[in-house]
Amino acid sequence: MLWIKALHIVFVTSWFAGLFYLPRIFVNLAEVGQGQTTDRLLKMARKLYRFTSWLGVVALVLGLILFLYYGIGRGPGNAWMHAKLGVVVLILGYQHACGSLLKKFEQGKNQRSHVWYRYFNEIPVLMLLAVVCLVVVKPF
Repeated sequence: MLWIKALHIVFVTSWFAGLFYLPRIFVNLAEVGQGQTTDRLLKMARKLYRFTSWLGVVALVLGLILFLYYGIGRGPGNAWMHAKLGVVVLILGYQHACGSLLKKFEQGKNQRSHVWYRYFNEIPVLMLLAVVCLVVVKPF
């Protein structure tokens, strides 16, 4: 079980690294005009989105193994796990939103400013903070 838990932590951390950096690429895309720089940033964003998606899948599978097979967070007194799973759903929604925003950039239909993307970039920090506090502190 400890190997599964360790791998889960590594893949969650890697997934979040991608979720931290992808919107940062969006900030740069919103700042630059069309041209070679835009093409390079779009290529980076596409590759990072695909890679980040796979990291998220592996993190989710490992988390499900811990929950369903090993019973971590199951049973009475584990309301923190329900809250954590709610945050995980929000994280998946954020990942999906990143994919939608990437498509808009690819189609040349972005209508948001670089400032908006700077705020959007802070959302995964708050979600990671929530998940870590729920798992470590187990407030309920």
